Amino acid sequence: MPPTDPELLERIEDDRTGDSLRTLYRRYSDELYGFAYQALGDRGAADEVVQDVFTSVWRNAHTYDERRGSFRTWVYRIARNAVIDKRRRRAVRPALSVYEETPDNEKGALDESIEQAALRWQVAAALARLTPEHREVVRLAHYEGMTMREIAEAKGLPIGTIKSRAWYAMRSLRLTLEEMEGTG
Repeated sequence: MPPTDPELLERIEDDRTGDSLRTLYRRYSDELYGFAYQALGDRGAADEVVQDVFTSVWRNAHTYDERRGSFRTWVYRIARNAVIDKRRRRAVRPALSVYEETPDNEKGALDESIEQAALRWQVAAALARLTPEHREVVRLAHYEGMTMREIAEAKGLPIGTIKSRAWYAMRSLRLTLEEMEGTG
């Protein structure tokens, strides 16, 4: 059984090979890159954010507290802060920060948009864990707006099968998202 994220974090400080950090990087770098790219719209900046995040994970592994949330939640918080820092640096003109001149309600909108992007990536990651059959039912029902009967007819399957797939898919998504938030 592969080590859990908290187990890998505990090993980072004494891991001379770097395998623990490398494993965490492999697990999370793609989705963090997607989150950063979505928020920044720049591949280079997204790469830098991911590198900054894992440098921070390496330096601050000892600060992680499993009781406060999952590793995924913790690493997304680090990524969110890195994205905000990157946006602030972009906005800086000689000794003048546009972000600091921004009214508080616009700062809240920026934070909210980053939170929404994080949620979208968490949902995408949760959907990716579903079987193709379950993912298809979710896609057709929630993104295409089809009814269970319409899906059954389109797929040539009994409506009971479609309802069962929808129920199991939503249950799995809920459990996965709870796990990602550290509340499961």
